Amino acid sequence: MSRAPGRVRIIAGRLRGSRIDVPDRPGLRPTSDRVRETLFNWLAPVIEGARVLDLFAGSGALGIEALSRGAAEVDFVESDRALAEALRATLARLHQSAEVKQLPAETFLLGPHAPYSLVFLDPPFAVELWTGVAERLEQGGLLVDGARVYVESPRRMAPALPANWQLLRELQAGEVRAALYRRVAPVG
Repeated sequence: MSRAPGRVRIIAGRLRGSRIDVPDRPGLRPTSDRVRETLFNWLAPVIEGARVLDLFAGSGALGIEALSRGAAEVDFVESDRALAEALRATLARLHQSAEVKQLPAETFLLGPHAPYSLVFLDPPFAVELWTGVAERLEQGGLLVDGARVYVESPRRMAPALPANWQLLRELQAGEVRAALYRRVAPVG
């Protein structure tokens, strides 16, 4: 088994202070505490009772933070077997009943799903999946009107996203661009 190069902590909510091990896996870079704290401050008015999709879940820090702060349900999607197993173990240790689906995000998005009110879109930077996944979320009816979509990308890159996703907030931290969008119903 890979060594755990570090840990992240849950910042607020009922799981505040809980630690999540971060396995040593290629392309895994958990969202920093600073960025997560800012993101969840932005999401405070909409997180309670939200139906959440954590695509490219990795350590699960974003989805677990959402559960900690009152999200009703989180679906975790992670293609890497070792990461999916570690995430299942973390959820069990924290007594959370959320499901971890071990398959590629693109495959998950092909299936029928009730629409989500919040999506975390944070793929490995090297594979450049933002645009295709965003289009599938939009065209597949996977987002409610007013859904929030968090997009994390390299600092100097603003991915091409659906025209009806309105940028609400963004920040840059280190080599990361963190942006929050709101989906509005397409016109016509």
